[in-house]
Amino acid sequence: MKKLILAGGGHAHLAVLHHLAQHRPKGLSTTLVTPSSFQHYSGMLPGWMAGIYPLSEIRIDLRPLCAAAGVELIESAIVGMDADRRCVGLPNGGHLEYDLLSLDIGSETDVSWFEDVGPRLLAVKPLDDFVEAWSQWIVSARSRTHVHVAVVGGGAAGFELVMAVHEALRGAQQLGLDLITGASGLLPGHGSAVRQRALRCLHQAGIVVHEQRAVGIPHGVLLSDGRELHPDRVLIATGGRAPCWLKLSKLTLDEQGHIAVDTFHRALSHHDVFAAGDVCARTDVAMARSGVHAVHAGPILAHNLIAALLGEPMRAYHPRRTSLYLLACGERRAIASWGGFSAEGRWVWRWKDAIDRRFIGRQLRLPPIEAAA
Repeated sequence: MKKLILAGGGHAHLAVLHHLAQHRPKGLSTTLVTPSSFQHYSGMLPGWMAGIYPLSEIRIDLRPLCAAAGVELIESAIVGMDADRRCVGLPNGGHLEYDLLSLDIGSETDVSWFEDVGPRLLAVKPLDDFVEAWSQWIVSARSRTHVHVAVVGGGAAGFELVMAVHEALRGAQQLGLDLITGASGLLPGHGSAVRQRALRCLHQAGIVVHEQRAVGIPHGVLLSDGRELHPDRVLIATGGRAPCWLKLSKLTLDEQGHIAVDTFHRALSHHDVFAAGDVCARTDVAMARSGVHAVHAGPILAHNLIAALLGEPMRAYHPRRTSLYLLACGERRAIASWGGFSAEGRWVWRWKDAIDRRFIGRQLRLPPIEAAA
């Protein structure tokens, strides 16, 4: 009996579970280890914050999917691993051994520059923690007459987050919103037309944009020009970092601490380890850290895991040169960004909503458990 461990319930592993539900080889025992039996879909998070979606519509229950795939589900984080010994460590001090390991655990928000903010700090990742903390805070925030929120992060996540906060607190008599983008400005890597559309949305919403670096101070943030902001809440949507315990995993990592993988998404140093999503870095091609790649790489990862167990040929994942981004900007409107192309309007929101709902719907369409077995 071969032992496959899936670490994390990310987008790529959803495809693996669907594949196992339909094509599970004999002699394989699979375990999914993830902190929660629910996976929150990041693409619909701004819509949930804005009150468009209930929580039940943006999360995926992994339990029926695991049952259909014949996969054991362990609700636990992973706090370490030893790639040479083929085992992963759990918080209770125990460990799980594997013949083949796949990591899709995502990333953590790097809050090292903002730790002095204290209890006002709220990082967007891990999503489970963010959803719980936001749900509690927004109730009290809506009862106040004056609310001030600062969002740190100039990428797509930061833009969508601050627009969602504006929607969620639209009823406040006095609402102050700041977006701190860093020196790179708003939406680096996107076309100029997209940035202009996003800036117009921010200005129309009364959101102050600071194209500066910032650091956390007690009760707020200090901008690089010397000004201080003292918001009620500081939301961090800066670039993610790989879990620190990977440094002791004995895997080969890139300069930022991500698992170095090849074209098959197989670890360079240990061919019994695979990785997808934000936790890994391709060494052969530049690839943006986006959930789009995790979704597209999922079916390839599923094939390669089974191929590795059976000694069959594997498939390479070739990321698209240009990815489509649909950025929610409030009032059921969205901005489309695809290379040099941009568009904006309610029709873009309907397009985004249809794509997101279709993704969630695919996770609910399971083969009968009896047929899978």
